[in-house]
Amino acid sequence: MTSQNFAKGQLSNRDIWIFDLDNTLYPSHCNLFHQVDARMGEFISRLLDVDRIEARKIQKSYYRDYGTTLHGLMAERDVDPKDFLEFVHDIDHSVIPVDAALGAAIAALPGRKLIFTNGSRRHAESVAGQIGILEHFEDIFDIVAADYLPKPHAETYHVFLEEFGIDGTRAAMFEDLSRNLVVPADLGMATILVKALEDEHPDDRDGWVQPDEGGDHVHHETSDLAGFLGEIVSAQV
Repeated sequence: MTSQNFAKGQLSNRDIWIFDLDNTLYPSHCNLFHQVDARMGEFISRLLDVDRIEARKIQKSYYRDYGTTLHGLMAERDVDPKDFLEFVHDIDHSVIPVDAALGAAIAALPGRKLIFTNGSRRHAESVAGQIGILEHFEDIFDIVAADYLPKPHAETYHVFLEEFGIDGTRAAMFEDLSRNLVVPADLGMATILVKALEDEHPDDRDGWVQPDEGGDHVHHETSDLAGFLGEIVSAQV
């Protein structure tokens, strides 16, 4: 299915646009996660008084077992999530380029626009502000709003839909991880997997995450988010 056919078909009746944040609204080659990853390792090293090698092992085991390092730390170590989020998102956002084309494309979309992230609101505001797109979004649904239960847990999507009064059949969701699109597809959303360009070096969470390919729950893939959004707008005129 081409992006043009997709925009004219399944997206012609959509007026709610839901965007993941990291590696979706900015290019994966920015590798912002590298900074967050290092901060998580430092947090665990200090918390448990272990060296960085051991801290990294713990960090990755929590990510695998719980979906996020934070969820694991809360379950296993009773960590205050606010302290963790404030520490790990204290990073340099200036590596993210301003994207005027993306801003214009998002602004032109008809209807509601929301950010749905496993990160914090502060992080999302910093990222979207750096890109130059924050003003185009109605609101941000972050990990705190999700009561720290991350995507792809189905309960979190239901809480999100209820919070904003969203009918899934009117929505489209953009994500860089296909596993986070399984539940949205089941809820009637149109799903778009945002992939890195072939010449980019995508953030792979340090290599342990298996390749995140599409499936029946992924209705379309694009490596040009601004261009894809432009097609949607053109098809709806």
